[in-house]
Amino acid sequence: MKNKRGFTLIELLIVIAIIGILVSVSVASYSSAQKKGRDARRLADMKAVQNAFEQYYADNNGSYPATCNLITATATYLPAGFPTDPRNNTTETVLTKKFVYSFTDTHCSATSYCFCAHLESGTGNASADPGSDTCAYTSGSYYCVGNLQ
Repeated sequence: MKNKRGFTLIELLIVIAIIGILVSVSVASYSSAQKKGRDARRLADMKAVQNAFEQYYADNNGSYPATCNLITATATYLPAGFPTDPRNNTTETVLTKKFVYSFTDTHCSATSYCFCAHLESGTGNASADPGSDTCAYTSGSYYCVGNLQ
């Protein structure tokens, strides 16, 4: 009998299945890493906004801007303007998309402010975007920053 060289159909199917499993695991890991990266950017953006408000507070005799738009209009505190969400690449004043930075002028007054970002990983410091000018820190999928003074 002649000895044939090569792979059988079963062997090829097993190799293809193993490759498919490895690809699906690596895609899931990559997606998770992307979400964590965007969330890290959101946290850094919220801290930058908080720093801008605190600098404004220090420069203006212990008073925050009366409206949220004042801080974004002043190039001194946010030179590049209000940051854009890394997923939607847009800023909005109303939470209409799943992942967007959220604020309205009701979130800002001369004595306090609150800005929030919806996180993809669900490990924020707030359970919901607050509807008033105070930030309620519990646990949830939002990360909010508020006045430090």
